[in-house]
Amino acid sequence: MRPGRRTRTPRIAGLTLAGLLVLGAGAAGWAYWQLNDNINSVDIDSALGDDRPAGAAATPSPDASATVPSLPTGSLNILVLGSDSRSGEENRELGGGDSGGARSDTAMVVHLDAGRTAATVVSIPRDTLVDRPACPLEDGESTRAASGVMFNSAYEVGGPVCAVKTVESLTDVRMDHYVEIDFAGFARLVDALGGVTVTTEEDIDDDRSHLTLDAGTHHLDGTDALALARTRYDIGDGSDLGRIGLQHQLVKALLEQIADEDLLTSPARLYRVADTVTGSLTTDTGLDSLGELTRLAQSLRDLPSDGVTTLTVPVVPAPWDRNRVVQDEPEAGELWASLR
Repeated sequence: MRPGRRTRTPRIAGLTLAGLLVLGAGAAGWAYWQLNDNINSVDIDSALGDDRPAGAAATPSPDASATVPSLPTGSLNILVLGSDSRSGEENRELGGGDSGGARSDTAMVVHLDAGRTAATVVSIPRDTLVDRPACPLEDGESTRAASGVMFNSAYEVGGPVCAVKTVESLTDVRMDHYVEIDFAGFARLVDALGGVTVTTEEDIDDDRSHLTLDAGTHHLDGTDALALARTRYDIGDGSDLGRIGLQHQLVKALLEQIADEDLLTSPARLYRVADTVTGSLTTDTGLDSLGELTRLAQSLRDLPSDGVTTLTVPVVPAPWDRNRVVQDEPEAGELWASLR
């Protein structure tokens, strides 16, 4: 995606997500606890400690005496990962392999400006060569630091904690939150929404993602939408940059589908989608409750459609490996500095 390109994401998409969570939680006590219990979490803050980039300046504390608690308005950076974890039969059927080979197929840093009226979504190609730092493990040990390795290997060797630490090392931007969705969760979400409509500009016949599409408009189910998100070898130059373009297109189409479905008029379907969304997520402990996710969604209510910019961090082919890329400096550094 070219820098500066604006998404057409309708404002109603954010409002629908907020309403989805609010109504799903308010329908009945059991529904609230079911949705809340769905969410898996990782305590990234405790694992990484204080050896991290500085966070954004704190905003004033909400007025506890207010009748309606105020929503957060400060700037925020969220690392969003699409994991190719093969744990569980459903994930294995969609991707093959085993859980030990899990990597982050998709990585996006979502930056919300102070006031939550503008946002920037920056994709990091999985083929980017980075210096991966040593990362703490649950057993008290640490992974080894490594130079010139693929970015997506961080998740493979150290899970969410190492993914966050590697992104922070690469960007010098603190990740305030972490959100992850796996193969099966993404496919279930698309199916729960009734599929998604996308338009491809060229024929696709990718043996690895098992997707065959003629150029044109198609309505995809969850399995085919996942295959589109993973397609790279039969489009453009076969690099990860082409796949990122498809992923950006797919994300926008999903948000438009959420808006078009008018989920707020169907409580039963609303709950099914909410159950799918919460059941598909792994977050940091700061977002591991329905209440926190709801507050985040509601804080985006004033985010206009032309206030969201999607782009890919500037990269160039690695001089020593033309099949990999490295950040293009100083442009990449300037981009990350703008998000601090």
